[in-house]
Amino acid sequence: MKTAVRALIATVILVVLTGVVYPLVMTAFAQVALRHDADGSLVQRNGADVGSSLIGQDWKGSEWFYGRPSAIDYDASTSSGTNLGPTSQTLSDDVAKRISKILKLEGTYAPGLTASQIPVDLLTSSASGLDPDISPAAAMFQAPRIAAVRHLTLQQVQQLIDDHTTGRTLGFLGQPYINVLDLNLALDAQAPSP
Repeated sequence: MKTAVRALIATVILVVLTGVVYPLVMTAFAQVALRHDADGSLVQRNGADVGSSLIGQDWKGSEWFYGRPSAIDYDASTSSGTNLGPTSQTLSDDVAKRISKILKLEGTYAPGLTASQIPVDLLTSSASGLDPDISPAAAMFQAPRIAAVRHLTLQQVQQLIDDHTTGRTLGFLGQPYINVLDLNLALDAQAPSP
């Protein structure tokens, strides 16, 4: 009986500590020290939320830079990759569809464009399905279309891409990348959508 009472008291104490006290302390710390991150890293424009810098979104229309494909249709309530391997016919079919769509969209602005010129991050979805970033090569690939549609020079678009490229962490970790939401907001500020 004595052992059962001790076990019950220990269980209640652990539930209160790990189920109530710890989450409250961590939430309070996050709200004080990391408020922007804790609130979802939301990006605002004219006082309205337009997205999160941590979650990719579907950009429709030729006037926008588009990001990586999403295996979950940019549904932020879930996060998942395709889990398809290199020998998967489904993956091969998905990539072929993306190649066709990209060649149709970009070919008008870059005559002679071939599938081998498309950066791989525009053809394959990320592990999370919500990657908000693309490579500088993927942004530069889209630059001729953006310049034509937004009535900018190619050099202006390239400068915008350069200005929004984040380098390697500590100078050697990871790869340079561009947040698509930030790039599109800067693009729209420079040359409003037609």
